[in-house]
Amino acid sequence: MAHHYLCKGSDLAEGCARGFDPHGEGSDTIFVVRKDGRLHAYRDACPHYGDTPLAWRKDAYLDAAATRIVCSAHGAQFAIDTGICMLGPCLGQALIPVPLAIAAPDDIYAVLEET
Repeated sequence: MAHHYLCKGSDLAEGCARGFDPHGEGSDTIFVVRKDGRLHAYRDACPHYGDTPLAWRKDAYLDAAATRIVCSAHGAQFAIDTGICMLGPCLGQALIPVPLAIAAPDDIYAVLEET
């Protein structure tokens, strides 16, 4: 497992999401959401159809109220804390979680398998 630096914790405000490209592939492959002071990270792929990215534009992963993750392609809505689909064509399926590590003083890392 390898640690990939994402950002400073202070760079991710409460109720916001941000996408990252930890392998330098040219597009975001994971995203992190801060909700109620906790960080939640997932692979940027809708379980409804292959590897369809969730955001319709850079960092646009949440609904307007910032209460759910939304797939822009299918309209599926996912719980932020569990990644489980609550509404839409993939009801009951879940986003793939990505483990995070926090290092002093405020650095966020994705813990990913080495490729």
